[in-house]
Amino acid sequence: MVPKESRVAATDIALPPTNGHRDDIPMGKLAAQVARRIEAEIIRRRWPVGESLGSEVDLRERHQVSRSVFREAVRLVEHHQVAWMRRGPNGGLFVCAPDAGPATRAIVIYLEYLGTSVTDLLHARVLLEPIAAALAAERMTEEGIAALRESLHAERRLPPGVRSNNRIHVMLGELSGNPVLMLFIDVLARLTTRYAMTVNRSSEALAARARIDPEQVHGSIVNSVIAGDGARAQIQLIDHLTEISQWMDEHRDPRRSASGNSTDPQLSDSPRTKLAEVLAARIHEEIADDGWQIGTVLGSEADLLARYGVSRAVVREAVRLLEYHAVARMRRGQGGGLVVSAPDPQASIDTIALYLDYERVTAQDLLVVRDAIEAGTVARVMRRHQDPDVVERLGAAARLATTGPSGLTSKNDVFHTELAALAGNPVLTLFLRIITDVFRRHVTPPQSPATRHETDEEVQRVHERILAAIVNGDESVAKHRMRRHLAALSPFWH
Repeated sequence: MVPKESRVAATDIALPPTNGHRDDIPMGKLAAQVARRIEAEIIRRRWPVGESLGSEVDLRERHQVSRSVFREAVRLVEHHQVAWMRRGPNGGLFVCAPDAGPATRAIVIYLEYLGTSVTDLLHARVLLEPIAAALAAERMTEEGIAALRESLHAERRLPPGVRSNNRIHVMLGELSGNPVLMLFIDVLARLTTRYAMTVNRSSEALAARARIDPEQVHGSIVNSVIAGDGARAQIQLIDHLTEISQWMDEHRDPRRSASGNSTDPQLSDSPRTKLAEVLAARIHEEIADDGWQIGTVLGSEADLLARYGVSRAVVREAVRLLEYHAVARMRRGQGGGLVVSAPDPQASIDTIALYLDYERVTAQDLLVVRDAIEAGTVARVMRRHQDPDVVERLGAAARLATTGPSGLTSKNDVFHTELAALAGNPVLTLFLRIITDVFRRHVTPPQSPATRHETDEEVQRVHERILAAIVNGDESVAKHRMRRHLAALSPFWH
């Protein structure tokens, strides 16, 4: 594992100096830069949860920004679940343990917005969950055995027809010891649960006929994992997930919506500090439940106050959260109000990247998951290997690797992003964005211009060799070259 104290975020290196107020930079952009500095400082200090980074006055002086810019930066840091500002005596900006829950829920809804299919969802699960099962089998402890057994007992206590839950799947992710797998499997399980809401209830009796017996199947998988037989557990999981996919496809009711099934707490049950977050989540769910009617006005600020029965301050902070995730925006003036917009997952990706940093994700953690995702995208693109569009787009992306000094990071990512886009699975595309974002935060490109040029040329050659294997329809060679390419990037992680 890479020691946290040796890590330097790439974002911290790229920021402008703070030797005076920057009047030439828009407030929003400057606030984002200050937020990234604060987050980089927390990473360097190894996440000292509970410690103060300083008072508002101290931090404004340190970063040389106005009060309005600083407070906007604090909102971003709070949205990322990295630190929170306590007002009054002995106040200041305090480091907190990040919570990926809100970002995870936002990503689940975003994947619904993209029109993720059951096939896409289960394809991602088949790629990732068997890896988690194998790792869990290798790392099994007495505590892990007890946790798995208790989850099985809890599943058996559920009412008939509700036993097709995903708790065992999520727990295997947790027991894998890989924070990336754990988080991705949680997203996939949440999305599966929401999609299961669209299954025709009259068809549940057919589950046994379709051999969908989670109690029995989960018990067999758990026994294999506990016995250390990871290979058997992997086969059982793949068979189980394949059956779930077929059953959901056959019995899904197109008239039923996956949205509108939020498990978020009620406003009345939430602490005051969480009211805005819960309200934002509720509005987010309602937008999704209505089919994401972009441009629709949800109501004025006065309408929202009356509808949800909360204070003006809570509504305004909830609106900020929605605007931050590009879910909706407040339009001022006559005919204005909260307007539905197309969502952008970048805010959630940023939050999850920071969460993974807190969980001490390593280059090996990322490589294990990325290997599986990239292999899955190669397999899908291989079906179109004779399509001229594939050759043209991947060829153009491969050539980008030599256009500048950052070929190792952003330019290199273009080829992989294009490959994922051609594969057509939005789940894998989004997961790859998260992985590359985390990697980019810790990569140190070669300092010498000559070495950078040599590295860029090598990246281009590798991409072109992967493309050649795809064009030739040689899936095994394409996967081999991809795997070696990804392994070669690991030494640049710091």
